Amino acid sequence: MHASLIRRQLGGLVPPKIATPKLVSSGSGASLGPLVEFYSKLPKGEATPRVSGIKGRFFTGKNASGTPLVALIVGLFGIGYTIDYNMHLKHQKNHAH
Repeated sequence: MHASLIRRQLGGLVPPKIATPKLVSSGSGASLGPLVEFYSKLPKGEATPRVSGIKGRFFTGKNASGTPLVALIVGLFGIGYTIDYNMHLKHQKNHAH
């Protein structure tokens, strides 16, 4: 692998403004103080669960509600009613009751 490819892949691990090449390659552990301080301030513990998709966004978690289900039922009813009404008009066009 090329050095630039490895550098690009590992570039996200260490923030560039904190760990300079001179600081990291010096060899002594005392010079890594700013880097250790930065990482010690990051939150520890379990990561928050990712919310993805319609199920994750509307049906699970603290914002759970049935609003999308009600909207789906109303939408299907509206589409069905519109189709039925238009079919009725086509039949009534030439044959009056």
